[in-house]
Amino acid sequence: MSRISSGNRMLGFAAGTALAGVLLSGCASAGGKPASLSASRAEGALAVGKTEKAIRHAEAAVMADPRNAAYRATLGSAYLDSGRFASAAATFRDAMQLGDASTRTVLSLSLALTGEGRFTEAAALLNEQGNAIATSDLGLALALAGQPGRGIHLMENAIRGGENTAKMRQNLAFAYALAGRWREARLMAEQDVPADQVSSRIEQWAMLAQPGAWQLRLAGLLDVPAGVIDTGQPTALALANTPSIEQLAAEAALQAEVPALAVAPAPEPTIELPPVAATAAMAAPAVRPASFEAAFAAPVAPVPAAAPAPAATVSQDAARFAPVAAQPAPARVSAPSPVLASAIQAVRQAEATHLVQLGSFSSEQAARRAWTIYQNRYPELAGHRMVISEAVVNGKHYYRVSAAGFGRSSASALCGKVKSGGEGCFAYAEGRPLPGAIDTGTRLARR
Repeated sequence: MSRISSGNRMLGFAAGTALAGVLLSGCASAGGKPASLSASRAEGALAVGKTEKAIRHAEAAVMADPRNAAYRATLGSAYLDSGRFASAAATFRDAMQLGDASTRTVLSLSLALTGEGRFTEAAALLNEQGNAIATSDLGLALALAGQPGRGIHLMENAIRGGENTAKMRQNLAFAYALAGRWREARLMAEQDVPADQVSSRIEQWAMLAQPGAWQLRLAGLLDVPAGVIDTGQPTALALANTPSIEQLAAEAALQAEVPALAVAPAPEPTIELPPVAATAAMAAPAVRPASFEAAFAAPVAPVPAAAPAPAATVSQDAARFAPVAAQPAPARVSAPSPVLASAIQAVRQAEATHLVQLGSFSSEQAARRAWTIYQNRYPELAGHRMVISEAVVNGKHYYRVSAAGFGRSSASALCGKVKSGGEGCFAYAEGRPLPGAIDTGTRLARR
């Protein structure tokens, strides 16, 4: 597999493989001349293999024009060329969020994810958005991402269909090696590799195909440094720190809201609630609706006044305030009254007023896949509904994935955590669709 900006010296594929130049031409936009000049210099440095210089110029271009997808793609290429897979993955993902859906960016992101060992995400990306990628590249990328069987199937079919090129054959040979099919790997390699070099080539592949050598494997194929300590994309360059017009409008709308969550829906219940709330405070500190209901749920059958467990609890609490032991008050621990049930429902409704948008994607399928990843990454999403809505921004269609059922403060807290990890996120009130939304209702919702 060829290096992004140079030929692969290690494997010497006849026609090169997956990334035959991923440099994107930087176009001047809001960043003006300084940004385009830095981007041009970054591309020039990448073309001659000066990756550190390319990174400096590309980072300067992104700083000057942070919402330019082409500049971020160039920066991602520079990170990938230097073996910084985590930084490259974050940067290519930013480029895609800004609208870059090119095959080169999709392929580059999948390779960066593979370099991090995130095989499931890499394979999912290729299967969902890799239809336009050349079969020789797609097949090998899938094999590297842990799906050699699928990659082999695609490339074998392509050869049968007439695409019998040296590049296709050698990528297929390496995919055979990754699948442990060494006889086929040798036979396929012999079609293009000189006879006196075949054994050496197979030995190289055997070293790269070892189960734990996934980073060495990718670094060797791309001809980039291996084992680079990468702390990730610089925080100053994170897309989350450069909100779009859409995000700024949503944040402004959120700040303009009048906080009215503490207002009770009916005046009468507040007279009877304080004693129950006091018991709840002593029983458990939770104030979220689920814990609130669990704290006051009681068995259907009435509890006798002389039941030992409630008596012990009440007398211990009363002893803190009076020397005389207090008798239990069965009425206080009976099943919730209609008034209390209404109050619980009111709390739930008051809490579930906001949604948290976690990402925006080019297809609904990609948005669904992202929800599963977000759930694994953020435990706070447990029990919340997924909401996918369609939007049109600057003439392009997007599918936004959000989590519903948050209060204003909990939504802000989750967004703070997501942003601290370098990802984009913002909260908005239910019933106030974000700019660009073309369907104000729920497109798809599930827990």
